[in-house]
Amino acid sequence: MSYFFTSESVSEGHPDKVCDQISDAILDDILSHDKTARVACETFCATGLVLVGGEITTTHYVDIQKVVRNVVKDIGYTKGDYRFDFHSINVMSAINKQSPDIAMGVDTGGAGDQGMMFGYATNETPEYMPMALVYAHKLVKKLADIRKRNLKLMPYLRPDAKSQVTIEYSDDNKPLRVDTVVISTQHDPGVSQAKIKADVIKNVIKKVIPARLLDKKTIFHVNPTGRFEIGGPHGDTGLTGRKIIVDTYGGKAPHGGGAFSGKDPSKVDRSAAYAARHLAKNIVAAKLAKECMIQLSYAIGVAQPVSIYVDTNGTGKVADNKIAAFIKKNVNLTPKGIMERLKLRRPIYRKTAAYGHFGRNDKDFTWEKLDLVSLFRKIK
Repeated sequence: MSYFFTSESVSEGHPDKVCDQISDAILDDILSHDKTARVACETFCATGLVLVGGEITTTHYVDIQKVVRNVVKDIGYTKGDYRFDFHSINVMSAINKQSPDIAMGVDTGGAGDQGMMFGYATNETPEYMPMALVYAHKLVKKLADIRKRNLKLMPYLRPDAKSQVTIEYSDDNKPLRVDTVVISTQHDPGVSQAKIKADVIKNVIKKVIPARLLDKKTIFHVNPTGRFEIGGPHGDTGLTGRKIIVDTYGGKAPHGGGAFSGKDPSKVDRSAAYAARHLAKNIVAAKLAKECMIQLSYAIGVAQPVSIYVDTNGTGKVADNKIAAFIKKNVNLTPKGIMERLKLRRPIYRKTAAYGHFGRNDKDFTWEKLDLVSLFRKIK
């Protein structure tokens, strides 16, 4: 019997993603001047308002107003009609220093918090990511590219958008076809739903999803409510860290609960999640398994992980506990080791904050490198 699996994504103009990008832009600005800064920055946005808060310890002065307005402008909130634009938003700040109690543990090389982090990889796509999520990301990215670079094609587009893709799988877990595509895109007033649906199918869906995966039974839902004029932070409040499943594996793997954006890499919520993805991807690329999920867990102030768990879901050529033992012996998973191996103290984070942290071909996404394949092939 076949089964169906669904993942969603949201555009850079979605209110939660606006907040993620602001938080990471502030982090990048700080890391550009102070690589050892401690940053835990969160953002809230609503109609006409951006509020930045958190705990930051740094030698660098951050021009919060400038950073926030530049991000909002770059995303595309440039018109008063949106009720949220870079000219007129009220930018407020509530920043404190990092707690000295936390700093005591981090200063000695320990983890910045307790928690568990997950990494995942699968061989069902070239990106080593779940297929539904890959296409969900590409759909909203395509909408943004049209809006920013080819607006004449669909001149009514506004920044906010969501996508959802359902894949039908065979009983042996192979993707067969795209069953359903859902896209909701914000638009100017006065455009018919029929026009938007036809344009989205032609210019977005059929440009992103290969024809071999679409058939006569594939269902397209485009702006299924019939209208999506009010959107962005005016239509719904936004908050950093509220799209963690979009950021990771689209629900195909567990999530430890910790968000990424706005956190410097001493926070294992971010760095250890990147490390776990790096390990899982290299294990699958080494053909030790068709899919791999890795859990790492840490205690605050303690450098070495408390536990390393590997689950290849029955696809492994080597026992899962043997892979875990090999990782423990051969890969440095202390926060310092992760940061050095993946070069995480660089201003690279704003671009991670939309369209997923994983599965992207970008030289700065060091956790996507296949540089441990030869190491893992030594496991017998």
